[in-house]
Amino acid sequence: MKKLRVTIEGKSYDVLVEVIEEGGTSEPRPLNFGNGTAVVGPVSTPVATPRTAVAPAGAGGVVSPISGKLVSVEVHVGDEVSPGMRLATIEAMKMFTHISATQVGRVASIKAKPGDSLDDGAIILTVA
Repeated sequence: MKKLRVTIEGKSYDVLVEVIEEGGTSEPRPLNFGNGTAVVGPVSTPVATPRTAVAPAGAGGVVSPISGKLVSVEVHVGDEVSPGMRLATIEAMKMFTHISATQVGRVASIKAKPGDSLDDGAIILTVA
């Protein structure tokens, strides 16, 4: 545990924090939150989170534009698709996003199934 002083909108607070990883800068640094500035220190460098595979350019991959739950896939392998045709639906924060075809082709493979959690950029299906 480490004792730090946090200053928010000119008011200082002494806090105890658990140090998980040493490193980063030990100097306090201001953070702007739009409605005020907090001075926090020490600060550690964030760790990147691995993402699911993203279709390479030109591969015909239909990817999720947002993170969310795949609710439905409206096509099957072998189905012919045309621009504007609905392919899948994703739910995020109680809102539904419909994924539509952008090219003429045939569904070559389906990589995700309803109920799967998808990251932004995750491949849902491929069109050849």
